[in-house]
Amino acid sequence: MLAPKVSLKSELQAFRDFALKGNVIDLAFAVIIGAAFSKIVDSLVKDIIMPIVGLVGSADFSNYFLPLSHNVTATNLVDAQKQGPVLAWGSFATYVVNFLIVAFVLFLIVKAIRRFQATEPPKASPVPTGEEVLLTEIRDLLARSTPIR
Repeated sequence: MLAPKVSLKSELQAFRDFALKGNVIDLAFAVIIGAAFSKIVDSLVKDIIMPIVGLVGSADFSNYFLPLSHNVTATNLVDAQKQGPVLAWGSFATYVVNFLIVAFVLFLIVKAIRRFQATEPPKASPVPTGEEVLLTEIRDLLARSTPIR
């Protein structure tokens, strides 16, 4: 079967219609804002939270690793990775902390936005029409009068 012929002009029109939809533009702005927000969160973790964690213990998780070979004798991650395989769990822990902070901050932002949005009162259920009331009564009468077999 041959594919239908599609003109370049119609494809460009379809792409333009897709690209200019509100959701796509909103998504583009969200990605840009998200990238900027990521830098803010990284700074928050690196410059504010990790020094506080450092009061209790070491604030630098990035050099924590588990050597997976007897050849690894280095004490820092970069040199250890050159010597052999290592499980760099400190970097992973840092990313987990970053994620939890981002998730918590986004939770607070969404919660604040929802509080400021106008809340609509719950809609009352629609009043049944006279015809619906009559049909409901007929149904109920038939249900009571018809024996169940």
